[in-house]
Amino acid sequence: MDHLTLIITLLSFVLSFIFALGGVGSALALIPALTWLGIPFAQARPTALFVNTVSMLGATVSNIREKRLDIQMGLPIIASSILLAPVGAWVSHRLPTRIVLIVFVGFLAFSGAMMLFFKGSKYASQYRDDRPVVGPVLVGIVAGFLSGLLGVGGGGLISPLMIAQGFNPKKIAAVTAFAVPFSSFSAFLTYAAMGSVSIKLLAFAGLAAWGGGYLGTLVMQRKMKPASVKKCLGVVLLLLAVRLSLKLW
Repeated sequence: MDHLTLIITLLSFVLSFIFALGGVGSALALIPALTWLGIPFAQARPTALFVNTVSMLGATVSNIREKRLDIQMGLPIIASSILLAPVGAWVSHRLPTRIVLIVFVGFLAFSGAMMLFFKGSKYASQYRDDRPVVGPVLVGIVAGFLSGLLGVGGGGLISPLMIAQGFNPKKIAAVTAFAVPFSSFSAFLTYAAMGSVSIKLLAFAGLAAWGGGYLGTLVMQRKMKPASVKKCLGVVLLLLAVRLSLKLW
């Protein structure tokens, strides 16, 4: 293993672990980190999507074992995001890189602000218990398209949009972890078909991400408060958005 691959492997594990503490994928932070290490933006996105896939699969395995996952609620999101993620990936290859980067910075800032300031209902009696289809399908469409376009997995949209519809944030954290691997892998396959993938990089980063995502979810459920972790992650994402925007201008 060369020096750069070792750094990326460790980075994948650490970021997957840290972001799993907040119940979200690490792609938003991994993409700028990879570009700063010299990985081209076009290759950083599919790498981050693959890392998101395996790290959130690790989180989902943990959620299933602990019986925290409402599979029925996640299915409409998964179905629509799988269809739209390849569309977003295809569009990204036809837009100038600078335009995609500007959208990425905007999404970083949005996700960071949502983690810091968005709040759902404070009372369990106010949460919805139904299983709608239309609302989650629309969420999946938006999240899937942006997942493919930016290489971010879509979790930063799924969680706040579902909570805004009145669902329990703890339940949505598990649903988001369940949905993100599908949209991420769907977009990843499109990038792979277009030749933007390094197999060696994926093998090491993916294995590390699985371990980080699984371990991070276990620690979150047993030792930490996801809301507090998300506030810290929100600050990190906003700082990343500022740094990337400075490089753009």
